[in-house]
Amino acid sequence: MDAPALFAGARRPMETTLYLPVKAFLETLGFTVKGEVGGCDLLALKGEEPPVVVICELKRSFNLELVLQGVDRARACDEVWLAAAMTAKRGNGHDRRFRDLCRRLGFGMLGVSAAGAVEIILSPVALAPRRDPRRRSRLIDEHRRRKGDPTVGGGNRAPVMTAYRQQALSCCAALQDGPLRPRDLRPAAPDALKILARNVYGWFVRESRGVYGLTDVGRKALARWPQHTTPTAGVADAAGAESLPA
Repeated sequence: MDAPALFAGARRPMETTLYLPVKAFLETLGFTVKGEVGGCDLLALKGEEPPVVVICELKRSFNLELVLQGVDRARACDEVWLAAAMTAKRGNGHDRRFRDLCRRLGFGMLGVSAAGAVEIILSPVALAPRRDPRRRSRLIDEHRRRKGDPTVGGGNRAPVMTAYRQQALSCCAALQDGPLRPRDLRPAAPDALKILARNVYGWFVRESRGVYGLTDVGRKALARWPQHTTPTAGVADAAGAESLPA
């Protein structure tokens, strides 16, 4: 980080200001890191099947709420890291009792300085808690399906750019020039049929059998999250597709 004053201008740093330094730290260890995956501030994967799964929760300071979040995440991953800002004032990060609690739980602790430097306060301990394989599998799947790292970890106000939302926006981009069939959208959105049929966000409208168009709400979403796409196959013959089911 070339941020000599990472927390400048704020009396208390926001969780999102911790995300990039912690992400960079884990990337130096060989992890692929993405923010706000399945409710986790930061999810990191490393290796092939099965990958090593690391969850890191971010807070402005080390506190009980951060520990409770770690407890909730522990069953879905191999390691839990708790990260917080390190300030001149002594806090729980310097408290031996707090470190002992994290050690007993097997959690690692990371301190982020105002300059963006990340310090290992406590390394995680490999315990053997009861696993939640279904939750773990969902987290891995979402991490792998999501394109890039579009959401900064540690925030909870803006909508999370999930893999589902990314595919829905790809459908919007393809439909902005006119109605199409789900099969025409699959190159950009493999789950196009389910996305159009469920219409979770209200972005799509069924124009006729097997043909879908874009609503005004969908156009507003596209204006909020512009997409850069190439022409979609099948645009030319979409007008004659009314009699063909999806």
